[in-house]
Amino acid sequence: MVWLTWRQFRTQFVIAFAALAALAIVLVITGSQLEHLYNTTVANCSAQNDCPSATVSFNRQDGFLRAVLGLALLAVPALGGIFWGAPLIGRELETGTFRLAWTQSVTRTRWLLTELAIVGLASIAFAGLMSWAVTWWFGPADRLQATRFNPGVFDERGIVAIGYAAFALALGITAGLLLRRSLPAMAVTLVGFIATRVVFAQWARPRLLTPRHLSFPIDGSTAAGFGSGGSIFTLVVGLPHRTLQVQPPDLGNAWTLSTQIVDKSGQRLTSQALANICPDVVNRARVLTGGSAPAPAAVHQQLVACATKVGATYHGLTTYQPARCYWLFQGIETAIFAGAALALCALCYWWVRHRIA
Repeated sequence: MVWLTWRQFRTQFVIAFAALAALAIVLVITGSQLEHLYNTTVANCSAQNDCPSATVSFNRQDGFLRAVLGLALLAVPALGGIFWGAPLIGRELETGTFRLAWTQSVTRTRWLLTELAIVGLASIAFAGLMSWAVTWWFGPADRLQATRFNPGVFDERGIVAIGYAAFALALGITAGLLLRRSLPAMAVTLVGFIATRVVFAQWARPRLLTPRHLSFPIDGSTAAGFGSGGSIFTLVVGLPHRTLQVQPPDLGNAWTLSTQIVDKSGQRLTSQALANICPDVVNRARVLTGGSAPAPAAVHQQLVACATKVGATYHGLTTYQPARCYWLFQGIETAIFAGAALALCALCYWWVRHRIA
């Protein structure tokens, strides 16, 4: 049975791992160059007082490869479920070849578990090795940008790709088993996998652990409230909503879930309350912002005065997950998707044992 499964999928396995080996060579060459560039420019930019240009130069390096790697690692688990998982059982049921195996002294349990083990281990190994290589390659960029928790980054690093690959494969196998057709099973796998990933990232992941809260003052002098030259504290004025935006203290690689302006009782600053506190600024109904360049002196003074008035009653409140929880989130999410994969495999086992004639 092992030999038969290998013959069925050997072409896909050889192509996939040959492509992975070629990618590894490219990543080793370009990754070493990227690390050297980081060490010689960004790491020493403070001493040379040239961090903005060093950062821009570094971020331009291998831009196309960065985009391709991100998309590839997002797609690999789904492709495994579509092209390896969905036809694994679905094609056997569609063509009736499963009966030949069952009449050759191969039990249903052995038939199913052998195919699950070989294809499943290959899929997990491929996703894990690729994720490890991509995580290493992006190391310098991640140190610079400090955005490991961002959805587009978190999903492409660490060990979560292993859980995604296991779930996608199990979803494809289950769809093929239930539908008994390869093409419909492939479509169901694609839609189901994408929907599950989106729902989990947007709804479940922020609720995996209880977040932390950080209060900080709002004024026109501290870096927590108003940056030098007006580049941090921003007053956005425009009908029908008038809001005050503040920059919380630097939390490094932490995951910032939200930043609000609240009073002592936890009530948020409303547009009407802001208009009452800063009528001269708000009623102009235009945007006053420092942006990335220093704000004009008059705008700066207006924002400082408004910040001081707001800070007398309100303070900033940031809800976040600390950076040290990154690997804990990685482990929990991987375990959840791996557990879902095991549950789907159990369903497949029961279905083959009791529902297929």
